[in-house]
Amino acid sequence: MAASEVPSNSPAVKPPKVATTVEIPKPKPESLKDFGVLGQSRFGSSAGVRVADNIFRGAMLVSALSIFGIVLLVLWELIQKSQMTLHQFGWKFFIGSDWDPVAGNFGALPFIYGTIVSSILALIIAVPLSVGVAVFTTEMCPKALRTPISFMVELLAAIPSVIYGLWAIFVLAPLLRNYVQPWLAKTLGWTGLFSGPPYGIGMLAAGVILAIMIIPIIASVTREVLIAVPQNQREGVLALGATRWEMIRTGVLRNARIGIVGGVILGLGRALGETMAVTMVIGNRPEIAKSLFAPGYTMASVIANEFSEASDDLYLSALVEIGLALFIVTMIVNALARLLVWSITRGTPARAHA
Repeated sequence: MAASEVPSNSPAVKPPKVATTVEIPKPKPESLKDFGVLGQSRFGSSAGVRVADNIFRGAMLVSALSIFGIVLLVLWELIQKSQMTLHQFGWKFFIGSDWDPVAGNFGALPFIYGTIVSSILALIIAVPLSVGVAVFTTEMCPKALRTPISFMVELLAAIPSVIYGLWAIFVLAPLLRNYVQPWLAKTLGWTGLFSGPPYGIGMLAAGVILAIMIIPIIASVTREVLIAVPQNQREGVLALGATRWEMIRTGVLRNARIGIVGGVILGLGRALGETMAVTMVIGNRPEIAKSLFAPGYTMASVIANEFSEASDDLYLSALVEIGLALFIVTMIVNALARLLVWSITRGTPARAHA
C-alpha cells in the first residue's frame, strides 16, 4: 500500500480550529462629543452648557422663592390696610361685639364666634365619616370598589363651593327646617343648643354644608396616613390572634393617630376660610346666639358681603383687619397640619395594594 493512501477504516482527521477575533470599533471622537466627554457637546461648548445650566438653576430658585415673596407681600398689604383700626381699637377689636358701620363701632367677636362654632360643628360631623371612608378603602374595600370610591371622594373636592351653596339652599335648608330641626328641638331643646324657631338656614346648616365640603380633605389625608403604616405591623397583630377590627384599632389607627389629627386640622383650615357656601346658608346676622338654629356670621362671610359696601376708610380697615386675622390663623393651622402629616408619612413606603 502506498504511503499516500489512507485506509478506509481509519478515523477522519478534523481540520484544526482557527482562532477568530472580533474587533470592537473604537468610539469616534464625534460620538464622545455628543455626551460632552471631550468637552464639546452637541448643544455647544462646555462653557455654554454651564452658563445655560446656571441660568436654569437660577430661574427655578427664583420661582421657588417667589412663593415666600407672595405670602409676605399679602401679609404686608393686609397689615398696612388695617392700620387705622389697629390704632383706634387695638385688641378690643377682637373682643367687641358691636358692629355698627354707621356709628363707626366695629367689633369682630360675632364673626369669630360664628367661624369657630360652624367649623367645630363641621368637624364633629365630618371626622367620623372621613375616617370611616379611609379605613374602608384601605383595609376592607374590595379592589373593584376601591377606585370608584376614591374617585367619588376626590370628585366631592372638585365641586365649586357655590354649587354646594345652591344645593344647601334648595335641598339641605328645607330638609333641616321640616324634619331635622323640629326633631332636635323636641329631643334636645332643653340644652339650649337646639331651641328656637326652625328657620332652616343658620349655624346648623352652615356646619352641615362645611362638613360635606371637608370630608374629601380629611378622608384623603387619612387614607395616605393609613397606607403609610407598615404592612408588617398589620401582620404582626393578626399573628397574635387579633380580629380584623382589633388589628385596625390597635395596629393601624393607633400608629396613624398623629397623621389623622393632622388631616383633621387640615380640614379645619379649609372650614375656617370657606366663604361662598357658608355665606349662602348661615343667615348673615352679626350676633352671638346660643342656639344652632339662629343665624350667624363668619369672618370670611362678612368680608364677602360687606367689602363692596365699605364707604369709608375705617369701615374698610375693619374688614381688612378681619382678613388679616383669618389669614394668620389659617396659615398657622395649615402649617401645623402639614407638619403632623409629614411626621407620619416621611420615609415610609406605600403599600402595594393601595
